[in-house]
Amino acid sequence: MNEQRSILLVPFPFSNQSGQKVRPVIVVSNNEFNLSGQDLIVCGITSNIISSKYSIMIENADMESGVLYSKSCIKADNILKIKKSLIIKRIGTLRKQTFSTIKDKINSLFKQ
Repeated sequence: MNEQRSILLVPFPFSNQSGQKVRPVIVVSNNEFNLSGQDLIVCGITSNIISSKYSIMIENADMESGVLYSKSCIKADNILKIKKSLIIKRIGTLRKQTFSTIKDKINSLFKQ
Protein backbone atom coordinates (compact mmCIF):
# COMPACT_ATOMS: atom_id res chain seq x y z
CA MET A 1 0.00 0.00 0.00
CA ASN A 2 1.10 3.56 -0.63
CA GLU A 3 0.91 4.96 2.86
CA GLN A 4 1.91 8.33 4.22
CA ARG A 5 5.75 8.58 4.32
CA SER A 6 6.11 6.26 1.28
CA ILE A 7 8.65 7.36 -1.31
CA LEU A 8 7.46 6.55 -4.84
CA LEU A 9 8.69 7.02 -8.39
CA VAL A 10 6.15 8.85 -10.61
CA PRO A 11 5.98 11.10 -13.69
CA PHE A 12 6.10 14.60 -12.17
CA PRO A 13 5.10 17.68 -14.22
CA PHE A 14 7.31 20.73 -14.64
CA SER A 15 5.91 23.80 -12.88
CA ASN A 16 5.26 25.52 -16.24
CA GLN A 17 3.32 22.45 -17.44
CA SER A 18 5.61 22.11 -20.50
CA GLY A 19 6.31 18.43 -19.79
CA GLN A 20 7.18 15.97 -17.09
CA LYS A 21 10.05 13.96 -15.70
CA VAL A 22 10.10 10.71 -13.77
CA ARG A 23 11.16 11.57 -10.24
CA PRO A 24 10.72 10.46 -6.64
CA VAL A 25 7.99 11.88 -4.44
CA ILE A 26 6.91 11.42 -0.84
CA VAL A 27 3.28 10.73 0.08
CA VAL A 28 2.10 13.45 2.48
CA SER A 29 -1.65 12.73 2.50
CA ASN A 30 -2.94 10.72 5.45
CA ASN A 31 -3.80 7.04 5.14
CA GLU A 32 -7.56 7.64 5.38
CA PHE A 33 -7.35 9.89 2.31
CA ASN A 34 -5.03 7.44 0.56
CA LEU A 35 -7.48 4.55 1.02
CA SER A 36 -10.61 6.49 0.10
CA GLY A 37 -9.88 7.42 -3.49
CA GLN A 38 -7.71 7.08 -6.55
CA ASP A 39 -5.35 9.94 -5.72
CA LEU A 40 -2.42 10.71 -3.41
CA ILE A 41 -1.01 14.06 -2.34
CA VAL A 42 2.77 14.14 -2.70
CA CYS A 43 5.79 16.43 -2.48
CA GLY A 44 8.59 16.33 -5.02
CA ILE A 45 12.08 15.08 -4.19
CA THR A 46 15.18 16.19 -6.03
CA SER A 47 18.88 15.33 -5.96
CA ASN A 48 19.58 18.94 -7.00
CA ILE A 49 20.55 20.11 -3.53
CA ILE A 50 19.48 23.71 -3.07
CA SER A 51 18.90 24.93 0.44
CA SER A 52 15.67 26.85 0.85
CA LYS A 53 13.20 27.67 3.60
CA TYR A 54 10.89 24.87 2.43
CA SER A 55 13.38 22.10 1.61
CA ILE A 56 14.41 19.18 3.81
CA MET A 57 17.64 17.28 3.22
CA ILE A 58 17.34 13.50 3.36
CA GLU A 59 19.79 10.63 3.08
CA ASN A 60 19.78 6.90 3.79
CA ALA A 61 19.90 7.49 7.56
CA ASP A 62 16.44 9.08 7.20
CA MET A 63 14.97 5.95 5.61
CA GLU A 64 12.96 3.42 7.59
CA SER A 65 13.10 1.06 4.60
CA GLY A 66 14.50 1.23 1.08
CA VAL A 67 17.58 3.00 -0.27
CA LEU A 68 18.29 6.46 -1.68
CA TYR A 69 21.04 6.52 -4.29
CA SER A 70 22.11 10.05 -3.39
CA LYS A 71 21.46 12.78 -0.85
CA SER A 72 18.25 14.51 -1.81
CA CYS A 73 15.92 17.36 -0.92
CA ILE A 74 12.21 17.09 -0.27
CA LYS A 75 10.59 20.23 -1.59
CA ALA A 76 7.70 20.91 0.80
CA ASP A 77 6.56 23.76 -1.45
CA ASN A 78 6.22 21.45 -4.48
CA ILE A 79 2.90 19.71 -3.71
CA LEU A 80 0.91 17.72 -6.24
CA LYS A 81 -2.16 15.49 -6.34
CA ILE A 82 -1.51 12.40 -8.50
CA LYS A 83 -3.47 9.35 -9.58
CA LYS A 84 -2.31 6.10 -7.98
CA SER A 85 -2.27 4.52 -11.44
CA LEU A 86 0.75 6.75 -12.33
CA ILE A 87 3.00 5.11 -9.73
CA ILE A 88 5.95 3.40 -11.40
CA LYS A 89 7.41 1.82 -8.27
CA ARG A 90 7.83 2.14 -4.53
CA ILE A 91 11.30 3.13 -3.31
CA GLY A 92 10.88 2.95 0.46
CA THR A 93 9.57 4.66 3.58
CA LEU A 94 10.86 7.74 5.39
CA ARG A 95 11.38 7.67 9.18
CA LYS A 96 8.64 9.26 11.30
CA GLN A 97 11.01 11.82 12.83
CA THR A 98 12.07 13.15 9.43
CA PHE A 99 8.47 13.17 8.20
CA SER A 100 7.50 15.33 11.17
CA THR A 101 9.89 18.00 9.85
CA ILE A 102 8.16 17.85 6.47
CA LYS A 103 4.75 18.37 8.08
CA ASP A 104 6.12 21.41 9.94
CA LYS A 105 7.48 22.89 6.68
CA ILE A 106 4.17 22.29 4.88
CA ASN A 107 2.21 23.85 7.76
CA SER A 108 4.48 26.91 7.66
CA LEU A 109 3.42 27.48 4.04
CA PHE A 110 -0.08 28.32 5.23
CA LYS A 111 0.68 30.40 8.33
CA GLN A 112 0.00 34.10 8.16
